[in-house]
Amino acid sequence: PRVIKQNRGSSGEGIWIIKLKEGNYCSTFGERSCEDGEKLMLMEANDNHEEEHTVGEFVEFCVNGRNDKSGEWTSKGVGKYLEGGKDAGGQLVDQRFCPRIVEGELRYNCVGDALVGIIHKKPKEGGISAVGGTGSIYTYYGPDEAKFKNLTEGFLQKDLPLVMPALGLPEEPIPLWWTTDFILSSPEGTPAEEEKWIVGEFNCSCVGISRCLAAYCKDD
Repeated sequence: PRVIKQNRGSSGEGIWIIKLKEGNYCSTFGERSCEDGEKLMLMEANDNHEEEHTVGEFVEFCVNGRNDKSGEWTSKGVGKYLEGGKDAGGQLVDQRFCPRIVEGELRYNCVGDALVGIIHKKPKEGGISAVGGTGSIYTYYGPDEAKFKNLTEGFLQKDLPLVMPALGLPEEPIPLWWTTDFILSSPEGTPAEEEKWIVGEFNCSCVGISRCLAAYCKDD
């Protein structure tokens, strides 16, 4: 399974968890390519709704949006994720799916190089996305929470100085206010001190204030 996400937008729109309907995955990555007619099972992260489309329909939706070639979509989005090109933010990210996302992800809230808070975001039962408004459960921790000590120390002391150079921005400062989302990648049962975490995303352009979610306006 893969995760395809658009570069623009927020709240999970245009982030798709993708599985082959037939489950005929390669034994090694890159062993074969999917045909346009193969069926995909898609779940969008903004509301955990599911759709079934062919590879060709999904590619068409990503590039050109809704039309006869892309078929009928129930997504709230319009597709066209590459519209305007790179300069306009028209990009797609392809990343591997981490199945332990069902246990939740950790959002590290940072101001500069200082960690100011940690949020554990757990999807509702049966869901994969922990986006606000989908029934997910948020638990808040201070920056010194002991249960996340290994991850926190490794991230702040070892990894953080390497982030901007890895992005090709060695002379740029760390953003003023930004977040990092971590997903467990270790097999279940791994001792806490040996756990490995994968960064699902960095966000410094549309940082939400999670504690204010209860006060935001809804359609009803």
